[in-house]
Amino acid sequence: MRALHTMRRMWEHAAWADRLLLGALLRLDPCPAAVWREYAHVLGAESVWLDRLRRRPARFAVWPALEPAAAAALAESLRAEYIAYLDALTAEALDAPVPYVNSAGVAFETPVEDILLQVFLHGQYHRGKINLMLRQSREEPVPTDYIAFARGVPAAVTHIA
Repeated sequence: MRALHTMRRMWEHAAWADRLLLGALLRLDPCPAAVWREYAHVLGAESVWLDRLRRRPARFAVWPALEPAAAAALAESLRAEYIAYLDALTAEALDAPVPYVNSAGVAFETPVEDILLQVFLHGQYHRGKINLMLRQSREEPVPTDYIAFARGVPAAVTHIA
């Protein structure tokens, strides 16, 4: 049962981090195109993996072109859909193989637990890239560390000088 709790917490963190980044990116005028593309990829990948878990056709590309309103709507939809999926998930189902074809056309079977871990870790990797790109653009990064989510207190940051 603990694994299910951990999966739920990891998704709650991912959704929280997505929401924080979206808010920050919407405040940038203009938001650098490469930053926006990377953020859309986080959402696109989350959507593609959820569709694989649900064994349905992908609704979005892995690298979708999303306008801000569409990104916000997708982030909200994903938040609710992942919670519903995780709420219905059983401990036994974590080991169940999920067949899918990746974006390169290669067929795989991957256990549910590994797919979920991929979603959480992949998203955090790209959020880190977004923060690096923001800093390189002389914009403030958005701390999305898990501990900030868990504590409910923003993490320490090094401000741009």
